[in-house]
Amino acid sequence: MTPATWVALTLAGGAGSLARYFVDAFVAFREHERFPYGILLVNLSGAFALGFLTATASSDPVLRVAELGFLGAFTTFSTWMLDSERLAQDGRRRAAILNVAISLAAGLLMAFLGRALGDALL
Repeated sequence: MTPATWVALTLAGGAGSLARYFVDAFVAFREHERFPYGILLVNLSGAFALGFLTATASSDPVLRVAELGFLGAFTTFSTWMLDSERLAQDGRRRAAILNVAISLAAGLLMAFLGRALGDALL
């Protein structure tokens, strides 16, 4: 990997994590944090985007930086799990289970739809 690729990944990762923060904060502000809709939106849109980019099956370094750097930092498994655990700890087990189930089912669907759209356009 070249130094330029390292720099690009670092910048893309920083941009992805900032985008995640702002999307989550905007949604949480509007929803008053009753449910982790912000992280759900982040992960579902990230799954769709990654599915779409994967459909290109390209080894283009710019797409790889977008996939690994930006989307890798934008989406978040750890925050999703922590949000689910917090819901359960707060006695909201049903919401915790829904967060896990919806994220898994809708995430798979979004990745499929993104890939299908990418395949259709190419």
